[in-house]
Amino acid sequence: MNDRSPSGNGIVAGIDVGGTFTDLIVLDSDTGAVTIGKVPTTPDDQSRAVMAVLAEAGWKASDIDLIVHGTTTTTNALLERRLAKVGMITTAGFRDVIELGRRTRPNPYGLFGTFIPLVPRNLRLEVDERVEATGKVRTPLDEAGFRRAVEHLAAEGCESLVIHFLHAFKNPSHELRARDIALEMWPNSFVTTGHQLLSEAREYERGVTAAVNAAVQPILQRYVERLRNRLREDGYARDYLIMNGNGGTVSSELVIREAAKTVMSGPASGVIAAARTAARAGYKDLITYDMGGTSSDVALIRDNRPLISNEIEVEYAMPIHVPMVDVHTIGAGGGSLASVNKAGLLEVGPQSAGSIPGPICYARGGTRPTITDANLLLGRLNPDKLLAVENPVPLEQVEAIFLREIGNPLLLSAVDAAGAVLRIGNLKMAGAIRMVSVGKGNDPRDFILFAFGGAGPLHAAEIAAELGIPRVLVPARPGITNAIGCVVADLQHDYVNTVNAAVKDIEISQINDVFAEQAAQGRAALERESISPSEVVIEQSFDMQFAGQTHLIRVSLKQRAETTAEIQSLFEEAYYARFRVRLPEVHAVIVNLNTSVIGVREAVPLENLIAKADRVHTVEDALSGKRQVWFAGKWHETPVFQREILPLSAAIEGPAILEQFDSTTVVPPGVTAAGDEQGNIILTIAGAAHGRN
Repeated sequence: MNDRSPSGNGIVAGIDVGGTFTDLIVLDSDTGAVTIGKVPTTPDDQSRAVMAVLAEAGWKASDIDLIVHGTTTTTNALLERRLAKVGMITTAGFRDVIELGRRTRPNPYGLFGTFIPLVPRNLRLEVDERVEATGKVRTPLDEAGFRRAVEHLAAEGCESLVIHFLHAFKNPSHELRARDIALEMWPNSFVTTGHQLLSEAREYERGVTAAVNAAVQPILQRYVERLRNRLREDGYARDYLIMNGNGGTVSSELVIREAAKTVMSGPASGVIAAARTAARAGYKDLITYDMGGTSSDVALIRDNRPLISNEIEVEYAMPIHVPMVDVHTIGAGGGSLASVNKAGLLEVGPQSAGSIPGPICYARGGTRPTITDANLLLGRLNPDKLLAVENPVPLEQVEAIFLREIGNPLLLSAVDAAGAVLRIGNLKMAGAIRMVSVGKGNDPRDFILFAFGGAGPLHAAEIAAELGIPRVLVPARPGITNAIGCVVADLQHDYVNTVNAAVKDIEISQINDVFAEQAAQGRAALERESISPSEVVIEQSFDMQFAGQTHLIRVSLKQRAETTAEIQSLFEEAYYARFRVRLPEVHAVIVNLNTSVIGVREAVPLENLIAKADRVHTVEDALSGKRQVWFAGKWHETPVFQREILPLSAAIEGPAILEQFDSTTVVPPGVTAAGDEQGNIILTIAGAAHGRN
């Protein structure tokens, strides 16, 4: 574009849509002024909540210079299977690849399970064409047959088309020609080629990724256009950015082509904000824990860089092989439903009350116990300060429901039932953290737990104690951290190419040529963006394995490699760091070459997330009262502080409750809370062994 906006000057708004709430932060880069907002999400049309949160915070879109948006539109569409009708044309003899998949099953135990492919078999058509694994054309593309297949799928009412030919990652000429033909005939532009998103081996993963992209393209386009029209009606005439799952942003005018990359964009933005916030506070190794109303997301950050994975599986048999922040999600959020199953066991999640009807205490029609209701019943939440609740349900009514639904079946009081709900929920969330730490060879005691989301700080200290994590960092604005991630995220384009060759058999010039081509593509993509980055950073890496192995290890390249021996050495060190084993007699294999081209946006000020002018001189001045709070089976008279006015150097011994607009932090007995100069609160867990962080 010729008329490109600056990358971070002026007034920047970050808006993140979650399962329960839509969050807003508006930052004035010139004055440092901050406005925040939070309204219930509108699942039927997320753009309504976007406009509502702007209005609630007193902003018109016309007064904002840049809007950066994190959306769950594509993620929700996949999980709920509200997808566009997709047709696929593939190589003769291979239409069942995306259904056969890998030798796995929906349930680890038992003989039965259900699996519904994204594209039904009757909409997967075959044409004659064949490219060998070497890239050599064995059978030319049957263009007449391809045209007939396109006509048939269009007549069947398919909205999107996938072209997925064998070995197109090695030679995409047939897919490119087929795409040109399809675009002449297809009623819209929703045509996805398999190599377009994933130029690597593995026909199953490439086909499913392309099918995911095709299935969400129309849905994302309709949403993007609805939001663009609403913003224009409010005077915003510029383009806006959308978060991708890789932690970067992309112009809304470019996002549709690779719509699958927006899956997990919300969780990714929170991880990016955590990395930036922790770096400012002097921490580099983190486990992020984001608990919202519907789910909890955990991720690992090393050296202030989120771990990236090319192998995210949203649900069984739905792998999306594009670079994404490696986030593990479980169905345990504030709205997670608690119940006693037929075996008489207490279950918490994965079903959620969401934003509608929501927990009982939200007074929107919810009648089933949730984690939020348990926190309220145990005194951890203030019934008079529930966000966006005008007529809260009486505490006695919540207690009666807990007794009826959980207490009586388990022979517990309502309070003990609520305590059991919290315990089970905490254990599930601790298990998710073990998955990203212990499960991948990391000792959680070497990390600091970065707790955010509206409900994260309510549970973080007890989860840290369960895992032996010595410290918890609660940022200044935990409830809107994902929105903060939107305003600090950079532009980013990722590229992956398969090499699949032993290190000893490849020339260093081949590697450097691929890296150079990827970098050139990324720079060209940045030129098409609607804003100008202040700097371009290129990060490159290898996906490697020892010969005969299946799983890959990501090996970062700090500088240009001059010899293949350097690459072999880098891999051996990365392998040893992960597994503490050296295998010098086994050859290393380069599977993929990866390049991330990052357009760095100008930094936005984060110093005033909580206005320093509002802070009082002593901790006692921030005390708003006391109330009975339940901890480990006992009631404690607990001081309640207004976190937003606490001194930066505040030091508080638990038990204590820290309340603020967007979240509540629980400080259990034996835990100490201390403020830092950045406005964060650091919780130190008594008895936890301190690691290296």
